[in-house]
Amino acid sequence: MEKDFFFDKKQNNPISRVDGRAKVTGTATYAAEHKVPNLVYGFLVGSTIAKGRIKSLDTKSAEQAPGVLAVITHVNAPKIPGYQTGKDPSKPPTAGQPLRIFYNNEILYYDQPIALIIADSYERALFAAKLVKAQYEKEAHQTNLKTNLSKARIPSGPRKEDYNRGEADAYKNAPVKIEQEYYHPVEVHNPMELGSIIARWDGPDKVTVYTKTQGVESTRNSIKDAFKLNPENITVQAEHIGGAFGMGLRTWPYEIAAIMGAQKVGKPLKLVLHREQMFTNVGYRPETIQKVSMGATADGKLVGITHEATANTSTYEEFTEATVNITQFMYACPNVATRYRLVPLNVCTPIWMRGPGEATGAFALESAMDELAHELKLDPIEFRLRNHSDTDPEHNRPWSSKHLKECYQMGAEKIGWKDRQLQPKMVKDGDWLIGYGMGTGSFGAMRWVATVKGKLQPDGKLLLQCSVNDMGPGTATMMTVVASEAMGLAPDKITIQMGSTKLPPGPMQGGSNVTSTVGSAVHDVCAELKQQIAALASKTGSVFHKAKNPDVKAEDLIFSDNSIALKKNPSVKVSYIDLFRQNNLPALELTKESKGQEQPYSMYSFSVHFVKLRVHPATGRIKIDHVVSCADAGTIVSPKTAASQMIGGAVGGIGMALMEELVVDHRFGRPINNNLADYHVPVNADIPPIDVLFVNKKDPFTNPMGSKGLGEIALVGMAPAIANAVFNATGKRIRSLPITPDKLIEV
Repeated sequence: MEKDFFFDKKQNNPISRVDGRAKVTGTATYAAEHKVPNLVYGFLVGSTIAKGRIKSLDTKSAEQAPGVLAVITHVNAPKIPGYQTGKDPSKPPTAGQPLRIFYNNEILYYDQPIALIIADSYERALFAAKLVKAQYEKEAHQTNLKTNLSKARIPSGPRKEDYNRGEADAYKNAPVKIEQEYYHPVEVHNPMELGSIIARWDGPDKVTVYTKTQGVESTRNSIKDAFKLNPENITVQAEHIGGAFGMGLRTWPYEIAAIMGAQKVGKPLKLVLHREQMFTNVGYRPETIQKVSMGATADGKLVGITHEATANTSTYEEFTEATVNITQFMYACPNVATRYRLVPLNVCTPIWMRGPGEATGAFALESAMDELAHELKLDPIEFRLRNHSDTDPEHNRPWSSKHLKECYQMGAEKIGWKDRQLQPKMVKDGDWLIGYGMGTGSFGAMRWVATVKGKLQPDGKLLLQCSVNDMGPGTATMMTVVASEAMGLAPDKITIQMGSTKLPPGPMQGGSNVTSTVGSAVHDVCAELKQQIAALASKTGSVFHKAKNPDVKAEDLIFSDNSIALKKNPSVKVSYIDLFRQNNLPALELTKESKGQEQPYSMYSFSVHFVKLRVHPATGRIKIDHVVSCADAGTIVSPKTAASQMIGGAVGGIGMALMEELVVDHRFGRPINNNLADYHVPVNADIPPIDVLFVNKKDPFTNPMGSKGLGEIALVGMAPAIANAVFNATGKRIRSLPITPDKLIEV
């Protein structure tokens, strides 16, 4: 470690999660667990076709079933004010508009909700849902990306236009070049906590919701837009989230349906999706086909890169992500061209998934770098070092900080890279082939806007409030350690209140921004509190004034759990209790908004993932022996939770590379492995020892702590590291994920 900046100095080790005990003992309350009187239950009925119209809906049996209070469909649904937009509200949603649930009889994708059953118990709602009978006018659907590539189009908006630096397709003139295609299937989030919401109307224009969201402020805005309510009359609560990976980054139709249903029956309504609906109604990482063409000189200097990506979106909404953007700046290459296209299909809209776009793009880019290094007979790390971008080639400006070379060095040493052979199939252990691979990752080091309220009590206890929530990274722990260091307080003297729109507004939990954004606001609150304390200590009659130290500044003081003292004479001190009593103050309280400023630097986090694995050629089985993940993420604020983040990202990358794939039967436009028995995700037995290494050098420009985002780079680059290791072991280049045994068996 560079320094013990965010350690519990009394115990000389990193502090543990402040909410860890609540989570492992079951006292943390999640969306569907809130106790609300007079609760009723909802269950959604989904369409059984992928495109067409509802010809008739028979809901009589469901309505007459025991305990059923209402059945809502497009026929009788309350009008949602925000849906009544456009010149002709009878027309279906247009590109860029979320699905308007129960708006009309049009079916746009398989399992689109067509009815909401409301009953006095979940079991009765589920039973009644099976009684709904629908007849459809089917239309020809399109769910196959590969057979619809001719429909690919440039997304709207200037940020998705084709990018060109230097000469377009200059790779063609290089003496050594490759042209390859890479495929990534649909990958589903599948967090432990299902999509869930409790909605309660507290009056005709006032609503409270407990819901699974990664941003209570954004959810409130969505509810405001849909129901045309005063935002002050909307309360959204979501302190704890049981994993999300991106599915909570928007308000989904099921949440609007629950609010609608609660309004119709006049009772609080709980709606929890079942696992199959999690595959079809809350987004996913989109299916993507990429082509990377790359050329270099004989001595390994890149001449040109062309990176093309085509992904799916829905027919009713345009979803985009930064799939090709990483190629624009990762390496020092004079000629770079990127092209991004979308194909609308009869599926639910995708959504950002951990490492959004960059993870998919890095699979293609880093696999191609490995392929070209092999053609050049160069070590993959050496090839990357020869093309290391010392400044940002995309924007032609310096990095705020970049310690990627240290990541290469640290990780290579830890994984035992020296034992890797340049030619594949050279290292064996009995019947197993041994391979080493690596992949580089990056993600923008973003800082948004956050407001934090701080309240310091005379006993030295500090309360911090912000509406930001936590889906697992350890946000409350981060806020605690930043405040502990800033104020000199023990972590157990700091309390965090979060996850509610009743608190000062914070950012969405996504985009690796929260530590930088909220941590900065916490830092600023603490700095202002210290200035106010110093001002109180400078007043006539204070102990410092009597000791002939007037005009004390915060930087002149030592702040500790219960008191402040002069740095130059620590024997001169005063307790918070006495200081507050002398000034007739019950507490010190203030609220600060914090936001970043425009900087003449490119701000990115970087990672390198190393993998050692073995492949059994007769069975195609892959066993990962060791993973090393290295991160250049500035100052590491909370070492324990940061390491956990990196391990979690590595696990996600293992799933991405080896297991996860939503299989669709295109005859019917429906998934056939929409359950956790057939959709495989990594389990404990699949996870090898994972070493996490941090450069831990402060970034001078990102924020007061000098930190950079970590959550995305924990996954970006992991999948290609595995694919590259498989090639090194077997000599077989697998360009289509996941890498399953059938692709490796030697016949």
